[in-house]
Amino acid sequence: MKNHLKTYGLTLLTVSATLALTLGTGCKTAQPDATTSDTSVAAIDICLEPDATMVQHAEAVNARLRGVFPDGFALDASHRPHVTLVQRFVRTADLDQVYAAAGRAIANDDITTLKLEAFKYYYIPDKDLGLSGIVIKPTPELLKVEQDVIDAVAPFTVKTGTAAAFVKPEDPGVNQLLITYVEVFVPEHSGGHYSPHVTTGLATREYLDKMLAEPFENFTFSPAGAAVYHLGPYGTAAKKLKQLSMTP
Repeated sequence: MKNHLKTYGLTLLTVSATLALTLGTGCKTAQPDATTSDTSVAAIDICLEPDATMVQHAEAVNARLRGVFPDGFALDASHRPHVTLVQRFVRTADLDQVYAAAGRAIANDDITTLKLEAFKYYYIPDKDLGLSGIVIKPTPELLKVEQDVIDAVAPFTVKTGTAAAFVKPEDPGVNQLLITYVEVFVPEHSGGHYSPHVTTGLATREYLDKMLAEPFENFTFSPAGAAVYHLGPYGTAAKKLKQLSMTP
């Protein structure tokens, strides 16, 4: 597990660093001290929880990857298969209002009717490793849900946070690059930049290249739930804060 955290962390650390360099201003803006003990802000992930069809596909890929790269991670309570809608910093005192606002947006959009299509594998490279996932087509209906949730929680968001906003703030995986990533999620990863996916595991790039070259059999699935998670080291959906209702 220690090796997994190191390699997995390096992967997401590199991704975050690349993002920051690409954005330029992301790293140049003044940032708060990441060691502060202020817990008035929480880093959250509002996401869709996929049905059994997607979970089975994700778990099958995860088992395959762990078979060739045992230092990878299992899909467990700290790595739940999910489709991120948005990551944001919000005021801790407003979490109940965040849950209510996000819940209303999701219920009003009736996400139970969403039919989503998985159409390919992908991975984010880091030297000889890759963080793998299943990519989902961003339908107009899904994009509407994402934007509605962003708008609903906007009154409770703050521009940035500190390490204390995350689960396990003392972990080296909670760093300035991660803070910047969550800070710029909107607009850099939303709207026209939104790329919905389900992360499936970690393996060598050599193996993942072979896997990506294989034919991918498209499949459809639907959301089985929606939830708000507290983000942890390296941006994982580490702790479920609130299960959201999908119907009014």
